Amino acid sequence: KGALSGRRVLVSAGTSREGLDAVRVITNLSSGLMGFELAREAYARGAEVILVTGPTTLDPPYGVDVVRIDSTEELQSAISSHLKVADVLVMAAAPSDYRPTNKSAEKRARKDGSLGLELEPTPDVLESTLSDRPERCFCVGFALETGDGLKRAREKMTQKQLDMVVYNRADQNGSGFEVETNQVILITDSEEEELPLMTKSEVAAKILDAVEARV
Repeated sequence: KGALSGRRVLVSAGTSREGLDAVRVITNLSSGLMGFELAREAYARGAEVILVTGPTTLDPPYGVDVVRIDSTEELQSAISSHLKVADVLVMAAAPSDYRPTNKSAEKRARKDGSLGLELEPTPDVLESTLSDRPERCFCVGFALETGDGLKRAREKMTQKQLDMVVYNRADQNGSGFEVETNQVILITDSEEEELPLMTKSEVAAKILDAVEARV
């Protein structure tokens, strides 16, 4: 039992993969660790947790229902099917933003020489949740950016109608993908809370502290 007892929390984690041919994919470096820690922490606080995750080597968190996906479209479908009963949505996944326009059913042979690749955008999963969100659902998005990322994170909060955005820089040491730490800024309508570099488990606790205070 805990502060989130009786609440349903839906968390997305990790990357997605978009097929280039029968054996090759386009993806990114997300390990899924941040989302897994969020799911683990939400369960520890009493929530009923569903974790939708892309390919990862991480062990599933104890007590959490895990839904495994591969492509961005599969992520979109899984989130949509579980969202209508969610009290909290935490979109920590980093799905691939592009996919090949034409996927080959066969493995492309290297001996055939240079390969030109045309890409098209994948569905915007977070934006697609707008029509399915329950009125009571508290929505958290993540913004992994470079350059003037804080401005883009605020814009994302407005455009995607989020209650909170977790902003961190992709070009900052110890933050982002394939590391066990993170340094983030929690952005809400009323404040920006900059956290020091800490483990992703500690970041997850801070995020859920902020969620608890608002739900």
